[in-house]
Amino acid sequence: MTELAAVKALIEDSLIGAEALVEGDGRHFEAIIISEAFTGRSRLQRQQLVYQFLGDEFTQGRIHALSMKTYTPEEWESMNG
Repeated sequence: MTELAAVKALIEDSLIGAEALVEGDGRHFEAIIISEAFTGRSRLQRQQLVYQFLGDEFTQGRIHALSMKTYTPEEWESMNG
């Protein structure tokens, strides 16, 4: 899996109600992820949750790097009004 749409789908399918905005070059990705699953979690816990679902993609070398910003829907709404 190296396509942007595939990474987006994997994130959105793994986190209930998630929305992911993904950019990248096929191995290095940047994502903004908005999900209720992040409520009450620290930034580190949020990233660990996402990595939990993408672990196979990293171990198989299909994703080399993922930079992410994670937000709850409320945080995202307050930033983007």
